[in-house]
Amino acid sequence: QVQLVESGGGLGQAGGSLKLSCAASGRSISTDDMAWFRRAPGKEREIVAAIKCFSGFTWYADSVKGRFTISVVNTNNTASLQMDSLKPEDTAVYYCAARIGLPIVALATNYAYEYWGQGTQVTVSS
Repeated sequence: QVQLVESGGGLGQAGGSLKLSCAASGRSISTDDMAWFRRAPGKEREIVAAIKCFSGFTWYADSVKGRFTISVVNTNNTASLQMDSLKPEDTAVYYCAARIGLPIVALATNYAYEYWGQGTQVTVSS
């Protein structure tokens, strides 16, 4: 079992930055895939970034590529999402999630994420 707790988020301005953190407990995530999802009002939940904790290999959705950076510190069992050049359309509830590590070809997929945080609100004003 893995418990995930997000922190960070809040109110940001367009063009500004925010950082989200996700603290994992219960077992090491060092061989897991970690991801950040978001759900905007009236929209489906979407995956925005993922990382293979062992290798550090990352994947990003086109909507955030070049602006968001996902990272993991295995010694701290913590994943982060640095969000730069924020846009109003980044407004959403953000969730971190973990799954047993799958083959790298599956990194862009959103299935099999078994463990979820409670979500943290990010609001970007124009």
